[in-house]
Order: sequence, then C-alpha cells, then structure tokens
Amino acid sequence: MFTDSYFDRFVLPEDLTETLKKCRCICYPETKEQLEEMCFGPTHSSRYDVSYTLPGMGIVKEAEVVRCKNGPVVNFMEDYMRRRDPDCMRIGDDLPTDKPRFEDVYGYKFSKLRQETMDWLATQQIILLPFKAGGKYYGYDSLMICPMNAAFFALSLANMQGFESIFDVKHGFTPRGIIYVAPPFRHTHFSGKQVVVHQRSEKLHEVFSYNLYPGPSAKKGVFSMLLDIGEHEGWITNHASAALLETPYENEIVFMHEGASGGGKSEMLEEVHHEEDGRLLLGTHTVTGEKYYLSMGETCKIHPIADDMVMAHKDMQNGSGHLVIVDAEDGWFLRMDGDNYYGNSPTYERISIHPSEPLEFFNMDGVPNATCLIWEHVIESNGKPCSNPRVIIPRGMIENIVPGNKPQEVNVRSFGVRMPPSTAANPNYGVMGLVQFVPASIAWLWRLIAPRGFKNPSIADSNAGSGLKAEGVGSYWPFATGVKVTQANMLLHQLMDTPETLNILIPNQHIGAYNVGFMGEWLIREYLARRSGTVRMKHLAKSRCPLFGYSLDEMKIDGQYVRQTFLRPELQSKLGFEGFDAGTKILTDFFKEQLPQFLTDDLDPVGRQIIELCLNDAPLEDYLAITPMHNIK
Repeated sequence: MFTDSYFDRFVLPEDLTETLKKCRCICYPETKEQLEEMCFGPTHSSRYDVSYTLPGMGIVKEAEVVRCKNGPVVNFMEDYMRRRDPDCMRIGDDLPTDKPRFEDVYGYKFSKLRQETMDWLATQQIILLPFKAGGKYYGYDSLMICPMNAAFFALSLANMQGFESIFDVKHGFTPRGIIYVAPPFRHTHFSGKQVVVHQRSEKLHEVFSYNLYPGPSAKKGVFSMLLDIGEHEGWITNHASAALLETPYENEIVFMHEGASGGGKSEMLEEVHHEEDGRLLLGTHTVTGEKYYLSMGETCKIHPIADDMVMAHKDMQNGSGHLVIVDAEDGWFLRMDGDNYYGNSPTYERISIHPSEPLEFFNMDGVPNATCLIWEHVIESNGKPCSNPRVIIPRGMIENIVPGNKPQEVNVRSFGVRMPPSTAANPNYGVMGLVQFVPASIAWLWRLIAPRGFKNPSIADSNAGSGLKAEGVGSYWPFATGVKVTQANMLLHQLMDTPETLNILIPNQHIGAYNVGFMGEWLIREYLARRSGTVRMKHLAKSRCPLFGYSLDEMKIDGQYVRQTFLRPELQSKLGFEGFDAGTKILTDFFKEQLPQFLTDDLDPVGRQIIELCLNDAPLEDYLAITPMHNIK
C-alpha cells in the first residue's frame, strides 16, 4: 500500500514533485475500503483524534472520527467548523477576478505561503488521491494531496467525486486540478478562520484548503474548478438539482431547478408530502389560520439526476433547443437538518442505516460500534442541535437514479425563491404566484441577482433575517473565481441557445398571506409533468409585475381547480392590488440596485439591452421582443 512505484505515472508541477519526493511516505489508495480504514488512524481504533502540533499552541485537536457500523462519523471541535464560511475564498494568482485577492487581504504574495505549504507537506505522510472533477464519466483528471491523518477528508472527496484506484491511473496522468490540504495553517496564518486559496493558470486550477470542513474545498472547491474550466472552454456547471419525472401515464419530463441557498433544490427531488389522511396541504393563511387542501391520487415517479451540481458541457449540446445536462458529482453531500425524528425521511433513513457500502457522516452523534442515525445531530455549544448535519451518499445508492453516463434534455427550467409573508397591512416581496412563466431574458435577470430571500438555512449568516440578498450570477457566484460579467454573458447565451426549454419561477415558504412551504414546487412539478411541460396562452394572464412574466389564470389538476388567489396573489383579500404593488416595488427596487454592476464594456450588447429594460420599468412585451416564448402555444 505504501510505495513509490506509481509516482512516475503522474505529470506534476515541479514544486509538488520535489515536495512529494521529500515527504515521509506516499499512500496510493488501491480501494475505497483501504481509504475508509485509514480514517481511524494507524491503530485502527474506534475513536480517532485528528490533531496537529503547532508552535506555541501545543497539540490542537481539529476533529474526531468515530467508527460506526454504517461508516465513519466526523465531528469538529468548534461550532464554526461545522458549516461553510461564506467568506473563505481568496485568489492567489494574477488572472482576472472579482473575488478578493490573497495579496490584497493579507499584505503579501501567495507564492510565499505556497512555499510554506509545500515545506509543511514535505514533512508529512501523504495520501495522493486521483479523481475526476465533474464525475467519472465526463470529468477532468485531478488530484488531492492530503496528510494521512486527515484521511476522512480524502474519503469525502472520493465519495463525492468518485473513487479512482491507483491501478487505473495511466502513465502521463496530468491533472487539470489539484487540491492541497494543510489544516494547521488555519491557526498559524489565519486566526482560526476557514480559508481556501485558488491559484489558476491556463492549464491548472489549484485549491489550497487550509481547513478540514469539506464544504468549501472538497465540495465547492471542485465546483470552482469546473466553473473555471468552463470559463476557458465555454460551458457552465449550473447550481441546480434535476430529475426525470415519470407520470402515472408513463410520460417523461425533465426538470432542472436552480436558486440561491434554500431555494428548493433538494426539495425538487422529494416526493410530494401528504398529510396523515392523504391530502395535500397547499397553504395555511397566516392571518386567519384557514387551511387549503387538495386531493391527489397517484403522483409522478421521481428519477433523480443531480442534487447540486449540473454539468452542461458544450460537447453534450445537440442543437435540439433544449439544455442537455448530466450530474457533475458521483455522490451527494446531503444536509439532514430537516430530519429530526424517525420516519421523517424514510428513503434516506433506509439507505443510511443499511448502506450497501459504508457512508460518511458529519456533525452527527456517532457512538463507537453503533449505527449512526441521521436524525441524531450533534449538540453545539448553545445547547441546540447542529443546523448543518450531513451525510455523503454515493449516487448509485439513490433509488431510481438516472445513470450518470446518460445526458438528459431539460424540458422545464425552474428558479426557486424564498418568500416572506405579505399582506396589505405588512407588505413585503413575497407576492409571487404559485408559478410564473417568463421569457429567457427575464429568467436571465433572476439568475444575475439570485435572491437568497427569506430565512435562508444553508450557510452561516448572522444577518439572514427576511431581507433580500443577492447570491449572484447563476446562484453559483459564491464558488466562481473569475469575473461576474463573463459568467453573466455565458448564462445569457445558455438561456438564449435553448429556446425549447420552458423557464418558470416558483416561490417557496409564502405566497402572499399563505404559508406554503415547498408544496407549490411539488404541485407545479406534478401539473406540468401531466402536460408534458406545455402550457397554453389561454390559461395565462400577464402579471402586474413584468419580472413575473405570466401567471396562471386557471389551474386544474386531478379534476380540481386550484384557488385563483394562489395563482394571482393580488386577488387575496388580505393583500390586494395595493399590497401586491408595494411588494413588487421592493423586489424591483432590489433588482435596480443590483443590476448596474453588470453594465461594463464587456457585457454582451443583448444583456445590456435587457438590463436597461428593467432599469426603465419596461413592460413584458419589450422583453418578449428580445426573447420570444415559442414554447407557449
């Protein structure tokens, strides 16, 4: 297992080659089982401490790994390390970027820290792990360089991107991306903060992870690699979930759902939630307490495609007018904060309790040699369960999943937005109807802004509240390393080049005065699936707000008409036209505040035209003149 016989298979940067030649040993995992066993240290114990000796600090324990029957359970010693810090990205190169440069933040060039990192790695026992960034079928040759005592970190990458045995590595392996892991630097250089430094060149994207939470590096760091590669090659990895839906009549339709954190991406893959009596609770009125139910017999069968990262590689596009996609991951880093009792999530409970291979758990209460239960979350220093418990599930374990080697044409491309309660007495921006049909030009504006919206649960943000915040271009901007306008142009072309894909907006949490949770998302999914993704103009009404495009004026599903006040919130008695207009003004003003930053010389002229329409309060017809909706009959 410990050998140098494989070293000459790799074509590596010169300084990395010298570092690896000096290190104490290199481990090339032959099987995932070997890598998993390494998580428990050289003594193969049931509880292993991941610790480092630091100058002036002594031994610092970063994490502990517990051996459970269904896989290793990782817990960090600090609450802060159990979730992604949204301000952890730094750029170490001189290529164009809108992100903070390392030198500007810390006052010295990254090359100095890079050498210190190499010097430290040269003193370690190293895991050298090859993988495919973007999944095993369409991904790019990449490497992780990780200290052996942090094997759990390497395992998390292998679970998310797919394990590649050293036996399968051919001579001449030249990585397009490399992840370096150096945990002690969090304390010695960054005052305990999560920092991930990206160093890019034309042929190599390097990620230096100075912390052990896999979110910003093993997960989103790979996302950053793919966005950077796509920027060079002219394609996008979208921040989205996707599913193929099979109707009770065996018709098939593909949905791709985007949005900022909390926008309903994971929920798009869930079954429709039923009440105990089998009915669907569409909404509860926040003022009167009235509940509105629907009945639905048979629902669609869900075939998941992707959970978070959707590759739309240019070589996959087929000229059909539909966006063609594939999952960019081989395993899903699933948040289990909504699962807090047995029976809450039967599918994931079944998979995680009796997995076909060991899983990896984070921020859960693991007891040595017992079964880790996904609803038992670790208790933090405030006495409350951690809000970010995670499990990595290889996609091959997901029931009815679409094979990762089969690209799919997208019929419906939706965008989810968290909305606050809104009434005439307390107007707010939560006035979007159950579904809004928009032309590509308006769909593009929503992706430029990507409003994070009401009470986002996904990231550490002390000011989450109910206010609007822009997550930025495509909702993947937090992970992109380049220039906003470049990504904006690419998104515009992607939308305009796929006119047969239907673009819609879906609110979650609230529609006017109604609390709806994610029921609107599930109901619209069922509605459009039954209609093969088609809608007729006679069933639409132009919204009072141009950014909402068209609303459904009538909606019938399984022989039942949905109350019109869900479709057109301005008709709600507790909201009305005045409350609706006040809410859309909040939203429109926010768009006007955010959009001018894109008006640079590098913006596509069509994009400039679209933004100016919004800034000038243009009617819907002006947007349609640029991007007609030929897929609405």
